[in-house]
Amino acid sequence: MFTGIIETLGIVQEIKKEQDNIHITIDSAITNELKIDQSVAHNGICLTVVAIEGNCYTVTAIGETIKKTNISNWKVGDHVNLERAMKLGDRLDGHIVQGHVDQTGTCIVAQETNGSWFYTFEYDSELQNITIEKGSITVNGVSLTVVDSGKDNFSVAIIPYTYEHTNFNSFVVGTKVNLEFDVIGKYVSRLYSNK
Repeated sequence: MFTGIIETLGIVQEIKKEQDNIHITIDSAITNELKIDQSVAHNGICLTVVAIEGNCYTVTAIGETIKKTNISNWKVGDHVNLERAMKLGDRLDGHIVQGHVDQTGTCIVAQETNGSWFYTFEYDSELQNITIEKGSITVNGVSLTVVDSGKDNFSVAIIPYTYEHTNFNSFVVGTKVNLEFDVIGKYVSRLYSNK
């Protein structure tokens, strides 16, 4: 479980394909605190640490993960939002995030608005995921509040701190992102759609 509060950025150092899997090596300031078999959210994708060497560690994504996320678009040099799993008893500063990406979305608006930033993302509503105005959404692992909600899109506003300390500062129109919809909203949506 995660909170959607990003700890740091990692930099993709190497990407190796092996059969249907991708092995990704990340350089990060938190590498020396990691252990093999530990879960870390990478742009909201929960991946297991499989190797550690110096300031770098490696994780593996399997076919299912590759199919549901934007991980196949990652390139060497990309910055990735990182969050370690929350500890029992810690404050839950964001919201309950599982690290299980529901689907990808595409940025359709990215604009600065007098010191903050406003983004709109479009997604495939056929998958029956929903957003609720003032509800929670996770974009590339970042816990955010939905400002506006449509049938197949939603908007969020980003404070300067989030803009500077996550990879939101690299988003442009057309950027593909990972979306994890609020687990409570998903439950309520499924409950009412089955009636």
